[in-house]
Amino acid sequence: MNPFVERHHDEITAVISCFDRVIITGTLPEICHAEAMARYLSAREIRLFDYPLWAEPLRDELRHHAEALAQQAGVQIEFIRRHKAFRKEQRIKAILAERGDHPGVVHIFSAMESCSAYRPWHDKKTHITRLKPVSGKCLHYYFYFIDELFGLCYLRVPTWAPFRLQAYFNGHHWLARRLAKANIDFEMADNAFLSIANPRKAQRLADSLDAKQLHRRLDRWAKRLCPIVGHFRSGYHWSFMQVEYATDVIFHQQAYFQPLYEAITRTAVQAIKAQQVATFLGRKLTSAYQDELGNDFNTRIQGTRIRHHMGAASIKLYDKLGIMARVECTANDVSFFKHHRWVEQRDGDRVFKLAPLRKNIYSLRDLRKLMKAANERYLAFMGAIDNPRVGLKAIDKMAKPTRHNARSYRGFNLFLDDDLKLFLTLGRGEWSISGFRAADLRAHIPGLSAGRSSYLLKRLRTHGLIKKVGHRYKYYLTQLGRRVLTATLKLREYVVVPSLCAPAR
Repeated sequence: MNPFVERHHDEITAVISCFDRVIITGTLPEICHAEAMARYLSAREIRLFDYPLWAEPLRDELRHHAEALAQQAGVQIEFIRRHKAFRKEQRIKAILAERGDHPGVVHIFSAMESCSAYRPWHDKKTHITRLKPVSGKCLHYYFYFIDELFGLCYLRVPTWAPFRLQAYFNGHHWLARRLAKANIDFEMADNAFLSIANPRKAQRLADSLDAKQLHRRLDRWAKRLCPIVGHFRSGYHWSFMQVEYATDVIFHQQAYFQPLYEAITRTAVQAIKAQQVATFLGRKLTSAYQDELGNDFNTRIQGTRIRHHMGAASIKLYDKLGIMARVECTANDVSFFKHHRWVEQRDGDRVFKLAPLRKNIYSLRDLRKLMKAANERYLAFMGAIDNPRVGLKAIDKMAKPTRHNARSYRGFNLFLDDDLKLFLTLGRGEWSISGFRAADLRAHIPGLSAGRSSYLLKRLRTHGLIKKVGHRYKYYLTQLGRRVLTATLKLREYVVVPSLCAPAR
C-alpha cells in the first residue's frame, strides 16, 4: 500500500488509477512523409507536379462523406469561423444534455486549420524533381460521437494529404462503461468517480485496457469517418500524441481532505526542487539537461492546481470536486519515459537496454506502468506531510466561546495582550510539577483581582486547557494546553518579535 494511502486509510473511500485524456495520431505510412509520397506517386506513374490533382478527388470524397454522415445523423455541420470563439467541449456538453448518451454521431464541427502538405520543387542545377514538406491550411472535420465501449470520443480528419488523423478518448469514460457492464455501482461527475462499490475490481478493469482492442476500435473509427483509408493498403498506423494518467484518492469528507490538501500544496511549492521533480518522473537530473524544469501553482474556477514539469512531461495535483486528490501524470511526448527493452542496433543485433519508450500504441502497457509509478512516487511524498486538521480543531476549540451552567466564557486570542500574558505566566517551569493556584496567577500578573483570577481559571477549564487534580485547588495544563502554550512561545519568540523588530521599508 502507498504510504499516503496507508497513513490516511480510515478517511479514504477509494483509490483508482486509470488513463484520463488520450490523444492518438494516425498516419498513413505510404504517404506520411515527402519521400514516401513521391514513391507512391511514381509507382502509379503520376507526375510529382500533379500531386494537387491527385489529392483533390480525395478531398472531395471526404467532404461528401462528412455531409452524408451529418444528414444521416440529423445534425448540421457547424463551421468555426474564429479560432477559440468557444470551447467545443462546452458545446458538446450542452448537446448531450438534450440528446442523451446513446451511441452515434453527436455533432460535427469544421474549421480551416493548419496541416502538413507537400509542394513539388524542381532543382535546376541537379535537374531533380522532388516533393518538399510545407505547412498549409485545409478544412478539418471534428466528428464527435458516442462509442459503445469508449464513450464520448472525437476524430479530427483533415481534407488534404497526408491525411494525418487525430483521435481522442477519455479513460474514465471507458472505465465507466466497463463498470456498468460488470454491474459495479458507481457515482460519477464530469471525468471523476465520486464513489465505486468495488474499488479493487474497478482497478483490475482499469488495468485491462488492451492495445489490440484499442487498435481495432481506432481502425473502425477511421473506416467509418475517413473513407479514403480504403485507397491505401497499409491502413493507418497509430501512435500516442498526448497522454494523461490519473490517480484519484477519494476522501469521505471535505473537512478532512481540504486542510490536508492546503498543507500539501504549501509544502510542495516551497520544498520540491528540480531533483525531486526528475525523481517523480523517473528520470535523473544531470548537468547535461538543458530543457525547461520547474513548478507552478494556479487558482482556477474548478479549484487549485500545482504542477511540476520537466520537458515534455509533468505531474500535477488537483483538489478535484473538493473531496478528491487527483495526481495526474501528463506526457506530450511519451518517449520522454525510458525503460529497459529490446533495441535493434544498426548492425542488426538486438540488445536489451535502457531506451526511450516507443510512441506506438502497443507501448500502452509499459506506458501505464511508468506513469502509474510516477503518480505513486508523488503520493509517497505527500504521505510525509502532516494533516493540520487536528491543529485547526484545537485553534477552533480555543478561540470559540463556550457555555457552562448557562454562562458564556469567551475564547482566547493570543494576539491580545492580556491573553498572551496569561499563557506566558502559565509557562513557568515550577508549575509543571507542583501545579498552580489562583493566588499564583495574582502574584505574577499585576493588577489581577481575586474575582478575575477565578474567572480566568474557569475560562481555561471550560476550554479544556487546564484540569483540576483531586479535591485540591491545584491546576495543571492539559495536553491541549501544553500544545497551545508551546505554540504561543514559538509565535512570540520566532515570528512576532523578529517581524516587528525588522526595519520598515
